[in-house]
Amino acid sequence: MELGKQHGVKFIKAMQCLNISTPLGQGLWEGVPLRDVLQLCGKMNNVRRIYYWGFHNNDPKQRFQSSLSYTQVMETPPDELPAFLAYRLNGEPLPLIRGGPVRIVVPWSHGFKSIKWLRQIRITNDYRPNDTYALSNNDPESHLKTAAYLDQIPKQIQSGTSLFISGQVICGRSGLQRVEYWLRLADGGPERIANDDPRLIRGPWIACQIDGPPSWETVLPAGVQAKDMLGFDQQTGQPRSWPLRYGLVGYSAVVKGLKPGKYEVRSRAVDLNGFAQPEPRPYPKSGINSLQVRQFEVV
Repeated sequence: MELGKQHGVKFIKAMQCLNISTPLGQGLWEGVPLRDVLQLCGKMNNVRRIYYWGFHNNDPKQRFQSSLSYTQVMETPPDELPAFLAYRLNGEPLPLIRGGPVRIVVPWSHGFKSIKWLRQIRITNDYRPNDTYALSNNDPESHLKTAAYLDQIPKQIQSGTSLFISGQVICGRSGLQRVEYWLRLADGGPERIANDDPRLIRGPWIACQIDGPPSWETVLPAGVQAKDMLGFDQQTGQPRSWPLRYGLVGYSAVVKGLKPGKYEVRSRAVDLNGFAQPEPRPYPKSGINSLQVRQFEVV
């Protein structure tokens, strides 16, 4: 925390697990870049990775551990958020349930990289990731995916009324271009549609409305100004890009004039490379990214 008086950083980040289909939420994280902590160690030679792990229990087989390359830690690109040691969340000391007193936070990654209850950091020449998830056949370098999540909707609506579609989208490392929804008649009952099904690819997909930035002074903790956070302009206090990278934002759409029948609705995110969810990585071992579907009936 003393180091934080000179090198402290603040930014908003959503947490999402590699193997859970919905986000865990987002918050304002505060701490010190890991690179500034490692520089206190002095000159280093022959280093390739940074290993770290946290307290879990006394069973060594259940130790949660992870790692980053030395370059990832020390040479953060100018448009990227740094890996850091977090000790505050939403303006308060990091609570135990969120990994306090100190937790690693890796902004661009799924939650398995952000080890709770940090206990030890080790500098090593070993080239291999030591991640708990890597030992379970997962991709230890998987980045946070751009993905839309769909809220629940009523099971029935009256003919002549409008359907309100809403949800949240995580802006992953590949950015966010838009969120779309697809509404289809499903009188034959619920149907599993494969990711490469021509109907899914063809749609028609219709663009949703993305929520704009909030009034920051009403949502930030007391004493925190938007201009002091990474990703914000220091003069205007406005985000340099929207949505915030690695943050959650809401989206919505209104559908009118639905005729009686059974329907399915899906939503998907499209990243700045033009990839539509679940592409480009639909494989579970690099993070769940499937499209959510909701069924309802117009009566």
